[in-house]
Amino acid sequence: MAVRVKICGITTLEDALHACRSGADALGFVFYDKSPRHVSAQQAAAICAALPPFVTSVGLFVDAAPDFVKRVLQHVPLDLLQFHGDESPDTCTQFGKPYIKAVRVSPTTDLLKYAADFDAARGLLLDAYVPGVPGGTGESFDWKLIPSNLPKPVVLSGGLTPDNVGEAVRRVSPWAVDVSSGVEAAKGIKDPHKVAQFIANAKAP
Repeated sequence: MAVRVKICGITTLEDALHACRSGADALGFVFYDKSPRHVSAQQAAAICAALPPFVTSVGLFVDAAPDFVKRVLQHVPLDLLQFHGDESPDTCTQFGKPYIKAVRVSPTTDLLKYAADFDAARGLLLDAYVPGVPGGTGESFDWKLIPSNLPKPVVLSGGLTPDNVGEAVRRVSPWAVDVSSGVEAAKGIKDPHKVAQFIANAKAP
């Protein structure tokens, strides 16, 4: 099975189109103002309007007020929502959009319970647990903590780079991989070579 690739933290149209041309299946837009990869609804709307077909646009939110999410959706035609905070299942389902739930994985994380609690999620995005940081840290976690019987598609994140994504795909067999800092030239700016190499290495047989 060919793994899907999401390039997250897109802030410019140039980076978005290069990722698409390199084979990205999805692009992530961060609507969290404490992130260096934060974009406004207007920025994201302009980028999404220029995307080619069959590329999924994903909006990342961290404990956002429901009204804020709704305002973003009024401007940006997002295909999928990604919740990266302590949102409840009811919060995630109230917007009438498919969603994935991010989980910061540590040795004490019960991923089977997350899968049961967020049964309406299209998948679980598994990231590294770093105290006080909701994600995007560039840190990895022990992939052995992922149960083999997890009943949700896995989007593997956390510390992935062009150098290790091939191994990650072989070991974990995730539905998709997600990268942000691992393909950057600077925070919020993608390195075109790293993006292309990441996607090629993730999708290599």
